Amino acid sequence: MGSAVHLTKRFFGSLWPIGPNEADTQWVRERLLPAEYELWASSSAADRRHSFGVATDVQELLGGEAPREVLAAALLHDIGKTVSGLGTYFRVAATLSAAVAGRETAELWVKGSGVTRRIGLYLKHPDLGADLLEIAGSDPLTVSWAREHHLPKDNWTIDRTYAEALDTADND
Repeated sequence: MGSAVHLTKRFFGSLWPIGPNEADTQWVRERLLPAEYELWASSSAADRRHSFGVATDVQELLGGEAPREVLAAALLHDIGKTVSGLGTYFRVAATLSAAVAGRETAELWVKGSGVTRRIGLYLKHPDLGADLLEIAGSDPLTVSWAREHHLPKDNWTIDRTYAEALDTADND
C-alpha cells in the first residue's frame, strides 16, 4: 500500500472525471499495441490520466529513452483494476480493507459474492492485469511489471533501472 500522501493525492485526483486530452491520448495510442490500447481505453478517465502521468514521468526519468514495453508497463500496470468494476469510494474501502485484513484475504473474498467479491478482485489487480496483458500479446516486461508492481523490490524480475523508474513515477 502506498503512502498516505500518495493515496490522498490519488483519491482527490480520481474525483476529476476528465481523462487525457486528444493529443495525450494520441501519444498513448502510438506507444501501445492495438490490443493494449483497447485495454487502456476501457479504464476510467482518472485511471487513464494517472497512467499517462506515470508514463511521461518514466520517460523523463529515463532521459527520454524509455523503450515501448516500459512505457506500456507504465500505462497498463493497474489495468487489472478494471475487472472489479469498483468506483472511487469502493476502491478506498478496498484499500483500507487490505490495510486492516491484509492483501492475502483477497483470495477468500474473491470466492464470495457482491461487493466483497469485487473488493477481492480489486486487491488481486496485479495478477488479473498481468493475465489481461498476456492475452493482449504484451511484451513479457510489461506483463511482469503489472504482476510485480506491488511486490517488495527484492521480488522484481525486470531490469532494475526500469523498475526503479516505474516505481518512482507511480508513487510520487
